[in-house]
Amino acid sequence: MSDLPPTHTTLICVALPGLAISGEHGQLTGRGLEGFYRGGRRLLARCQVRVAGREPLLVQARMTASDRARLVGTLRVTPDSGPDPDVIVERIRGADGTERITLHNATLRPLRLPVEVALGTDLADIGAIASGRSGPELPATVHDSGLRWTSADGGACVTAHPSPADALASAGLLRWELDLPPGATTAVELRVRPDGTGPLRTVGRTATSPLAPARASGDDPRLAALLRTAVDDLHALLLRDPGHPCDTYLAAGAPWRCGMAPAEALAAARMTLPLGTRLAAGTLRALARTQLTGPGTRQGLIPGPRRDAGAFLPPACTGTEATLLFPVLLAEARRWGLAERETSELLPAAERCLAWLRTTVGDGTYLPDPPQGGPIRCETQAHAHRAAVLGADLLDAHGRPGGTELRQWAETARRAFRTDFWIEDRSGGRPTTALAPGGRPLPHLGSTTVHLLDTGLLGGGRYAPGLLDHAQTQQLARLLGSPAMDAGWGLRGLGAKEAGHNPFGHRTGAVRVHETALAVAGLAAAGYEKEAANLLSGLVDAAEHFGHRLPEMFAGEQRSAGSAPLPHPAACRPAATAAASAILLLTTLAGIRPDAPARTVTLRPVRSAPLGEIGLTGLRVAEAPFAVRVSRLGLAMVEEAADDLQLGV
Repeated sequence: MSDLPPTHTTLICVALPGLAISGEHGQLTGRGLEGFYRGGRRLLARCQVRVAGREPLLVQARMTASDRARLVGTLRVTPDSGPDPDVIVERIRGADGTERITLHNATLRPLRLPVEVALGTDLADIGAIASGRSGPELPATVHDSGLRWTSADGGACVTAHPSPADALASAGLLRWELDLPPGATTAVELRVRPDGTGPLRTVGRTATSPLAPARASGDDPRLAALLRTAVDDLHALLLRDPGHPCDTYLAAGAPWRCGMAPAEALAAARMTLPLGTRLAAGTLRALARTQLTGPGTRQGLIPGPRRDAGAFLPPACTGTEATLLFPVLLAEARRWGLAERETSELLPAAERCLAWLRTTVGDGTYLPDPPQGGPIRCETQAHAHRAAVLGADLLDAHGRPGGTELRQWAETARRAFRTDFWIEDRSGGRPTTALAPGGRPLPHLGSTTVHLLDTGLLGGGRYAPGLLDHAQTQQLARLLGSPAMDAGWGLRGLGAKEAGHNPFGHRTGAVRVHETALAVAGLAAAGYEKEAANLLSGLVDAAEHFGHRLPEMFAGEQRSAGSAPLPHPAACRPAATAAASAILLLTTLAGIRPDAPARTVTLRPVRSAPLGEIGLTGLRVAEAPFAVRVSRLGLAMVEEAADDLQLGV
């Protein structure tokens, strides 16, 4: 990862499978990641505009939406015109492969402006670009009203409207002579396409989007911007299952992970349940089709790549996490309103996940990860325990066998975990990160312990029991709220006092947004509102510095007066779990706990109202619009809901 081009200084427009990545200078020069992409291939690397023989002076470059960037430059083309610019050049760059170049004559005289656009590409895959193997630019040919490039893997073309006066393939140039009367505006539009394809049609910009258009209001105006940006980014990251286009799921993040990552897709779909259950259903169906079948110990597993776990543990199997998240998402989606027909259709896949869990644990107490001789990770036990408890509830609700055995194992695991995974010390103790082969505890305190607080939603507005007892939960809350873990902007991946701490380490000290949001939700549910409120406020403050578009992670440097969070140069932004975390944070403030099968919804708001009054509209509970408001006194009131939905107690 150290050789990846930096992403923190770039403008990344996303409407998958399209990307447009721009540097701070505005011009696409072909350096680093710059260019237009489709499906991970760079269709156009270079797009440099010159007006009257000069490059416009960039005065602003900013995102206007998840899929659009606006770049404004100025020029002085009239002699003796003073310090004011004569020509304003605006470029609207879109992830759909369009760039609109608009010139405005700000003078009182007519102008005749020569405009040149220099184009070039290598048609390289983003992986090759990241590793420095992209190769030289390809020769161009004149094509229609623009230029075309071809390679062994395909081709791309740029068409222009209006057609250029000259198209020079050898130099990769398109030229116009544009007449602008005083105060007039004219534009040139470029369209970048792979050979043989039409305009980009994205899931998130259609009427069939699976996400409800939620909005926030209240005392803190940043919450409205945070939610609006999050929903926008989630739309931009939506993908269709190629073989089943009615099913959609979220890509992990741009620019590096623009495809399916099972564990992240399930985690993000779970956090977005307040926006409806359609994304959860599509994600579950897509992953059910990947589930391993046939004989062997891996039967029922949902495959996933390995994930680096830092310096103290070997890489983790994300397939284990995905397999355990599957029944949890299905069970909670049912509580939020997933239709019984869809739940029943997905139940066999969830049963196979739970059967894999029982088989892999066997006669033991814990689930190792990876299963053969690996460490016994704390977070894996949290995932497994939650899957067993919620899975048993799901099986019972549908008259399926196996629930009793799952509950018995979960109870056995709870009793053992509270001794085996707890290290006593003078400060009150701490959970161990993992048990090494042989049973030796690894004492490093990190953010993976937040999964112990994420116990899962049962019926009647109740959360499932967790692996920790009350005293241990209280101590964990104290640890997570301490300066060693709370950087002031969010939760560090590894405590600042731990050996090997690195504020930029993506598993050894960086703030991981998803885990911080889980900590806020878990602490609030357990009644530790002060610690939850501090982490929540820090993350909202950090989001403001990132233009309300949270990256998947950023440096865990300690906050101080006048400081700002440090970006991680290789973080995905937008990222599905980071954008979905905003949904979890805001709905945690309102404490929404639905039970659609029982036609009830329970509200357990954060009583301290750390961000003042907040209203949430456009949510969905029990397949109907839902709106809630929390006052400055921490009192919640439902403002819109399904007619037959009752308020639980």
